[in-house]
Amino acid sequence: MNLNFNQALAANYRSPSQIIRILSEAWVKDNGYCPNCSTQPLSEFSNNQPVADFYCANCAEQYELKSKKAKLSNIINDGAYATMMQRIKSDDNPSFFFLTYSAQLSVNNFLIIPKHFFKPDMIIKRNPLPATARRAGWVGCNIDLRQVPESGKVFLVKNQQVTPKDNVQQQYQKTLFLREQSQQTRGWTLDVWQCIDKLDSKFTLNQVYSFADELQLKHPENQHIHAKIRQQLQVLRDKGIIEFLGRGRYQKLS
Repeated sequence: MNLNFNQALAANYRSPSQIIRILSEAWVKDNGYCPNCSTQPLSEFSNNQPVADFYCANCAEQYELKSKKAKLSNIINDGAYATMMQRIKSDDNPSFFFLTYSAQLSVNNFLIIPKHFFKPDMIIKRNPLPATARRAGWVGCNIDLRQVPESGKVFLVKNQQVTPKDNVQQQYQKTLFLREQSQQTRGWTLDVWQCIDKLDSKFTLNQVYSFADELQLKHPENQHIHAKIRQQLQVLRDKGIIEFLGRGRYQKLS
């Protein structure tokens, strides 16, 4: 995998945003692959596709690309709020590629967050554009990546080191069970998973219980938070995300 952008492709462009769009999309087309089935190359959608940029012709997975100089931040600017919310709630919402690059225009990090890790409360509504703006009243959104468990961030390239394809595919497919859940159940699983992420590699049931108030705020309709926590720990245990060690003790699995 060549981590350098082909700068010759943008020789006739002057806008920095256009240059990065041209270079990053070309890089993904030449070097990227489908994390689900390893198919390479990915196919490109036409420019008028409302959300996704690429798709896999073999397994039909869809991907949107977000590129950023230097470090990947926790809050990512995105497009129209209504469009994103519609796609997040649908079955064909895209997974997201996030690419960070250096001042020398080479790839530092390239990762995917699969679509099944996205929840509506991750999409932050921005204020409408003012009446003086060209698109007055238009409402955009941001994506809050702080709500994604670390296992949901699958690196194809991390700190300029390329991850073997087999490892990428294994990590990606390990979480596909989330797609079999209803949106409400998935929300619970992800919320408990996120709590576990804040704990050490070995943790106790009582430590997870300490997040009960936080979970109650997210799920005010549920009056049996501790029981729900135990249920979701069983789900994560059965899917190989954590291991039960006995007597209320658990361990995260890599």
